[in-house]
Amino acid sequence: MKRFWWVAAVSAALIWAACDREDDFITDKEARLAFSVDTLRFDTVFTQRGSATLSFKVYNQHERPIRIARVYLEGLAGRAFRMNVDGVAANAHENVEIYARDSIYVFVEVTVDPNQPPSVSPFVIEDGIVFETNGNTQRVQLEAWGQNANYFPSRFHKGVATLITCQNGQVLWNDPKPYVLYGALFIDNCTLVVAPGTRIYVHGGVARNDLFGVYNDGILYTLANGKIRIMGTAEQPVLIQGDRLEEAFENARGQWNGIILGKGSQGNEFNYTSVFNSRFALLADSASEATLRNSRFYNTAGNGIVGFHARITAENCLVYGNGANSVQLLFGGDYQFTYCTIASYGVNASALSMSNFWCYDDPLLCQNRKDYRLNAAFINSIIYGSRRDQIDLSDITQRQNPAMFNVSFRDCVVRVDELLTTRFNGRYNDFLSTMCTPCTNGNASAKVFKDPNKGNYYLDSLSIAIGKAKPIPHIVIDIENNPRPATDPDAGCFEHN
Repeated sequence: MKRFWWVAAVSAALIWAACDREDDFITDKEARLAFSVDTLRFDTVFTQRGSATLSFKVYNQHERPIRIARVYLEGLAGRAFRMNVDGVAANAHENVEIYARDSIYVFVEVTVDPNQPPSVSPFVIEDGIVFETNGNTQRVQLEAWGQNANYFPSRFHKGVATLITCQNGQVLWNDPKPYVLYGALFIDNCTLVVAPGTRIYVHGGVARNDLFGVYNDGILYTLANGKIRIMGTAEQPVLIQGDRLEEAFENARGQWNGIILGKGSQGNEFNYTSVFNSRFALLADSASEATLRNSRFYNTAGNGIVGFHARITAENCLVYGNGANSVQLLFGGDYQFTYCTIASYGVNASALSMSNFWCYDDPLLCQNRKDYRLNAAFINSIIYGSRRDQIDLSDITQRQNPAMFNVSFRDCVVRVDELLTTRFNGRYNDFLSTMCTPCTNGNASAKVFKDPNKGNYYLDSLSIAIGKAKPIPHIVIDIENNPRPATDPDAGCFEHN
């Protein structure tokens, strides 16, 4: 009997030792962890400084124990989120072990102060917990809301299309708290009126749904019977931008998709409005209409303003800092830009591009094409940048039918070079005498803006745009409400002081 217990004790010890051996842990890179959630969301709008704690489970679904080499908060460690892994509080852990067919808890706490500025406590506080195991990396997303705002339609509409309708009435956004938009907002049978001083922050990022497939989230879209009227003033402008306000994201382009005026949408207005940090700022689709006054469209990953077979009237507007053409007018339409500054620096794209056709197949083949006449007038404006040619013209008739490509520039400051000689086979060598009259053509050494490389588009004291415009009776101020002189005003959106 004593021998039996001795054998049993030795056997148990050997089994225990075997379980504790290093090579008993799974080392296969394909052996992954499982989680009770992929995103841990703190469903709280904090109206005062507060904390909340949530948890999730980490599962080892394998028949042998597993060792997690490292667990850590990847971004804002210690700033907003803190964690406790299997009873140990720390923002980074090493060699965390989970027995076979077992699990551990991870507790996460977030503390926010909505009274701090959004740059410190942004609207959406995001981070992630990273698990590194046998050379593979897995991640659990963390989301919390740090500001008291109007989350529209809700904080859980990322990647969701939402229809705003009001039986041809209007919806007024005039709350002093900011509006934080999620998903794709479609306006139909309704006018969205945005009051002076309103701040709109759009939550972007990659999304997927059955309507769009995979796309960049954050869209404000007017359908045929919908419109948007933004009624900013010089004292209380309206801002529309991404919702990441930390310093690192201040100049980050492409944070959200952009504003789309859908086919046939009429009566859209943008007054004293700034739209920025998006993929594009404004796209006016077929037969849509927009009036832009004293507004800025900038810091985009692609175009600033796109007109596609549309009608746009722009006065005292600034378009700059775009990853593609600052203004692109496609497939004809009707356009008038007066006292506007359209600039392109540091990218291989002209400030302005125009065409009177659209290819529905490969642009190089263009066998499936539609044409439509283009009427475009630029008055008292600056079209300038770092490239030698800042104006691209694509007339499908090759100037054989002037009614199809009715383009004019009057009292403008431009930069063109090869357009006058070899570009487009010399088709526009008379540009400065027939299409741009009178115009001032600058070059690399000409003074125009104070410091475009820093986004400063005020006119230099020696700017060639000073005094080059002609008075227009109904436009007597510039984009910042400075008076324009009765004689010899300056070209562009800024009057030189």
